[in-house]
Amino acid sequence: MKPKTKFYLLLCLLLTKTVVIAQQKNLTWEELRTDYQFPKWYTEARFGIWVHWGAQTQPAEGGGWYAKHMYMQNVGKETWGEKAYPYQLKTYGHPSEKGFKDVIHEWKADKLNTDELLKYFKSIGAKYFVALANHHDHFDNFASTYQPWNSVNVGPKKDLIGMFQKSAVKYGIPFGVSSHDDRYLDWWKTAFGADTSGAKKGVKYDGWMTKADGKGKWWEGLDPADLYGLPPEKRTPEWIKSVKETYVKRTEELVTKYKPDLLWFDGYGFPYGDYGKEACTYYFNKSLQEHGKVTTIVAGKFNNEPSTVKDIERGGAKEILPYPWQGTLTFGSWFYKSDEPIRHNARTVIETLTDIISKNGNLLLNVELLPDGRIPADHKLILDTIGKWINTNAEAIYASKPWKMYGDNLHGGKQEKNITNADLEANKKQESQDFNERTKASKPYPNNEIRFTSKGKNLYVFVLNPVKGNVEIPSLGYQSDYNTKKVTNVEAMGNNKKINFKQSGDKLIIPVEVDNNFKFTKVYKIEGLL
Repeated sequence: MKPKTKFYLLLCLLLTKTVVIAQQKNLTWEELRTDYQFPKWYTEARFGIWVHWGAQTQPAEGGGWYAKHMYMQNVGKETWGEKAYPYQLKTYGHPSEKGFKDVIHEWKADKLNTDELLKYFKSIGAKYFVALANHHDHFDNFASTYQPWNSVNVGPKKDLIGMFQKSAVKYGIPFGVSSHDDRYLDWWKTAFGADTSGAKKGVKYDGWMTKADGKGKWWEGLDPADLYGLPPEKRTPEWIKSVKETYVKRTEELVTKYKPDLLWFDGYGFPYGDYGKEACTYYFNKSLQEHGKVTTIVAGKFNNEPSTVKDIERGGAKEILPYPWQGTLTFGSWFYKSDEPIRHNARTVIETLTDIISKNGNLLLNVELLPDGRIPADHKLILDTIGKWINTNAEAIYASKPWKMYGDNLHGGKQEKNITNADLEANKKQESQDFNERTKASKPYPNNEIRFTSKGKNLYVFVLNPVKGNVEIPSLGYQSDYNTKKVTNVEAMGNNKKINFKQSGDKLIIPVEVDNNFKFTKVYKIEGLL
């Protein structure tokens, strides 16, 4: 071997060793976010499916916060949960004897087929998938070492996150998990109450039960305190600290075992403050060490955290955001409830997706699975239609970028504040755009209101509420303020039909035709303009 060749080989080995050592060293959150880049799989996805699904799906009525509200004779302003207490009485028993732990016991998820679900979600255009790992109820939907109240030990007796993860890998869909645990400490205090009136006035609820009370019962060996926490007066600073430290261990185990591509948090900021930040730091370091760069996503209601995806719950941004963000949406309640009205149909979801992608966001749509793990039949009809539209217009959606402006002929369809199934007090303290969704009860968009996306040299025009006739677009005149050029071709997406457009200095005119069987947002490809 020539000396020069030997020198270069030694240099390469030294550099490789240096890189490995650097990757093995755990970096701080601030160091990790310095060179962070959002992975391409996420920024190009534009549409994902989430199953916000857990034990609180088991009761057919009672709202999305059933576990909290079943212990409340009076839910105050949280009116979406007013049916929970009476439903608990008639279905399971009085909460002094049969509490949420017993609701979990009833949940079997006996018709869950994760392969079938993931195959279907991919077929309707989902580019990533998210499953709920734990909710405010503190119950883990996975094989948790640090939380004995989990879906392997209780209820379904299945590793639900493990099942979803394997199916996501099988069908080549990036996999995410959501964690909502950080409200647990305050949220569960209702389990330590008692009726304020009636035959059982003053009788303590089952939050007060101890491990010893389970002797001879189905939950023998389990401690209710691991689910509900300690009674409020026994919650020392040391105990609260231990809960937060255990949460870090639970989350680290979650990302180590199941290797999610995305970690989504509810609440505002890092869960449990610096403890959540520690868990996120661990998550990013794991990705760095395995791939040589951080390929994963942390999403939530963050402010001033440039390496996280900003989440907007049941709503969307009011303008084009310069960074990736995500709007989350559900048809009715976050957990399926038969008595909850469906606020969305295919039209409103398609309009929401269109608005979000025009502003540089992704839509994460919740599919409200039934307790047994199937998609409700009426929801599936909506999803089928959404999938047909997405697949027809895929070119204008995936890997699209916002244009210079998100739309034209604006302000006819306004966003609307509508807060249900949410923390009202927490939302008041935040300057957020959450809960501004438009629903099927909203006034329809004007027939000329449009949105834009772009890809390469093509611009895509989305006519939100199409009717037969001409749509005039002032921003696309060849003398407009947006430095547009003369249009050379206009095609209707789906059938590639060439459109006889007219362009002048002050506007572009597109004749719109509507399929009577598919009266949803119409998409056109514009060539030559950019």
